Amino acid sequence: MTEPELVGQDGVGVPDALQRLWTPHRLAYVQGQDKPEGDEPEGCPFCRLLGLDDADALILARGEHVWAVLNLYPYNPGHLMVLPYRHVADYPDLTPEETRELAEFTQHAMKVVRSVSGAHGFNIGMNQGVIAGAGIAAHLHQHLVPRWGGDANFMPVIGQTKVLPQLLGETRELLSDAWKRVQ
Repeated sequence: MTEPELVGQDGVGVPDALQRLWTPHRLAYVQGQDKPEGDEPEGCPFCRLLGLDDADALILARGEHVWAVLNLYPYNPGHLMVLPYRHVADYPDLTPEETRELAEFTQHAMKVVRSVSGAHGFNIGMNQGVIAGAGIAAHLHQHLVPRWGGDANFMPVIGQTKVLPQLLGETRELLSDAWKRVQ
């Protein structure tokens, strides 16, 4: 086994054998940047995405009542969300059509993710209200997090770091293409 190459930098502490995994994109999430101030659609980051190009917004697919988008701060590769277009916070406030299509999109998303990544399982859920852990409580969104055996290794548990093997734009392209062909 070869030793890792150490790259020195003057004035930055004592050299060690630890590798550094830099994830500066997560700082916006940690600091709460772009979190909506109120409950109105005008400040909602999800509503804002709908006016952008699908690739720029990481949108995978658009339906009649709901749409699917990659999570900007994923727990695992392929972590996506299904949302109604309508800016509504509470699950019981969905119309029957929205509820049906949300379920259908979720089922289809599972098939799509399995087809491209071989996911072993999924965590599916929504946090209803700030007190339940919703980061953006004003716009209902259902998470779909792919899972694989051993995916909760020491990095997130001990290192408080998630390793993602692919850029979000590449993941979006892969899943968006598969969305159209998977039945």
